[in-house]
Amino acid sequence: MGLAIIASRAELGLVAPPVAVEVHLAGGLPSLSIVGLPEAAVRESKDRVRAALQNCGYDVPPRRITVNLAPADLPKSGGRFDLPIALGVLAASGQIPDTGLRDCEFIGELSLDGGLRPVRGALSAAIASSTHGHSLVLPVSNGTEAALAADADVRGAAHLMEVCGHIEGAARLPRIPATTRPRPDSLRHGDLVDVRGQQTARRALEVAAAGGHDILLVGPPGTGKSMLARRLAGILPPLPEDEALDVARVSSATRDGFDIRGWGDRPFRHPHHSATAVALIGGGPLPRPGEVSLAHRGVLFLDELPEFSRQVLEALRQPLEDRTVTIARAQARATFPADFQLVATMNPCPCGYLGDPQENCRCSNAAVGRYRDRISGPLLDRLDIHVVVPRPAPSRLLSNQAEEASCVVAARVARARTRQHARGRVNARLAAGKLLTACRVTDNARGLLERAARQFSFSARACHRVLRVARTIADLSDEELTAGRHVSEALSLRHLDRYRSG
Repeated sequence: MGLAIIASRAELGLVAPPVAVEVHLAGGLPSLSIVGLPEAAVRESKDRVRAALQNCGYDVPPRRITVNLAPADLPKSGGRFDLPIALGVLAASGQIPDTGLRDCEFIGELSLDGGLRPVRGALSAAIASSTHGHSLVLPVSNGTEAALAADADVRGAAHLMEVCGHIEGAARLPRIPATTRPRPDSLRHGDLVDVRGQQTARRALEVAAAGGHDILLVGPPGTGKSMLARRLAGILPPLPEDEALDVARVSSATRDGFDIRGWGDRPFRHPHHSATAVALIGGGPLPRPGEVSLAHRGVLFLDELPEFSRQVLEALRQPLEDRTVTIARAQARATFPADFQLVATMNPCPCGYLGDPQENCRCSNAAVGRYRDRISGPLLDRLDIHVVVPRPAPSRLLSNQAEEASCVVAARVARARTRQHARGRVNARLAAGKLLTACRVTDNARGLLERAARQFSFSARACHRVLRVARTIADLSDEELTAGRHVSEALSLRHLDRYRSG
């Protein structure tokens, strides 16, 4: 009786726990069974493996074959275990030597002719295997993505026969070199030079980018809210290497995988307002990342915010506060990062023209109230900035006067963020316990904030958020103290607080 053990990796959120693929050949009627909590795609592996082995000229032993995926209580999903199961059958039956399997891990889905198809989570598997000092053999189409892992020994193969040749020592698979990082395209969503006549909104967007603040743009249709929102990613600083790797790991866990052409780009996610809570937050029987995680280190753009369902909007409250999402299911529990920057837009009323000087609003006060109340107080409280985007003057739209380009604004944002990183983190993520120490407010600023808090009935969270925005404004001016004028501008960037207090 033969026994072979092949090292592999499962996929559970953004981690790749080790799995030992144990293949045992015993006497009895010919069969192939897979145990160890496999889902349907894993159970179907036996048919793919059998056909692939036969089409590659190998014998499928007429024995009772048992495949155990250990640990038995870890859910297994996808076709990633096809390759290690096939190698286990060959090693257990003596058709390939088991000495070539040491210090190697294998993942890959098999086609019926023995070809290797890509799998999800290759980057996480490469990082985990590198940590344990193992080389990773995987489909060559996953090679570029997996080679992003620093110091990982990644070997790519296009066919089962290539893997067998590598194990036998006849033709070793070459190590995939470290992937060349392409230059990020910060302006793929447009340049701020295209936005005319919205100086207050442009300033608010710059403050939001400098401090990592979430922002809501309110205004009539066609005033440039969406144009502004789409250009936020273009004025954010470039991603450092470790953060770019975090973004790649999240993308690697999705069905489409990670596209190396997007390396270093800040994610920009724009879900439709019909998106469900699961699509936005993540979920599924075996947890998958949602839009908030796919926007990690980037921008989540929610256009027409009140059109999203109340359940979806309320689900945003926890990731906005904690910057992570934990999804618990009966079979598995996974935590995904969700450190995104929210930019949202909305009309001031259902018809869109409340307060517009050129169009008459047709909505009753009750209708306006119901429309705005779709955004709950606790959710609005978590948004640092909400500003009005009015209709621009035609003369400004048609003027030849050039607006500031994104690169100019981005330079100021980068300088402000450098000051913040010297304090430990961006202002929007400052812990409440360190806020007063970091902000260093003047007596005038403290008195102004106290009066505003009483007048507008600010919560403790709202007070802290005003103070964080004021600190960002001071950073943009290269000033050490947070003065009254900084607090005053920060208060002017919370328009809907005045509406709710009235």
